[in-house]
Amino acid sequence: MVAGRSMEPTLRAGDRLIVRYGAPVAVDDLVLARFADGTLAVKRVAYAAVTGTSRPGWFLLSDNADEGVDSRHRGPLAAEDVIAVVRAKVWRLRRQVRP
Repeated sequence: MVAGRSMEPTLRAGDRLIVRYGAPVAVDDLVLARFADGTLAVKRVAYAAVTGTSRPGWFLLSDNADEGVDSRHRGPLAAEDVIAVVRAKVWRLRRQVRP
């Protein structure tokens, strides 16, 4: 489930996602990534990058630049830290209000 506002307007807090673990990653994909502190986050792949350890990786960005933490703050993530690719958002069901 999405938490926070960093991916607005694409995703909102409470949205549920279907992800595919181990899927190939491409620029502009939404991905589930694990930051060095263990935080799981959904971010957008901006471009392929080389990490500080000279390993291949990805530069990830928030859709809402004023919210959240991404590669602008923490640097590129190693390829193995991008653990899944978002395939779909599960649409919220509208609750029927009964009089």
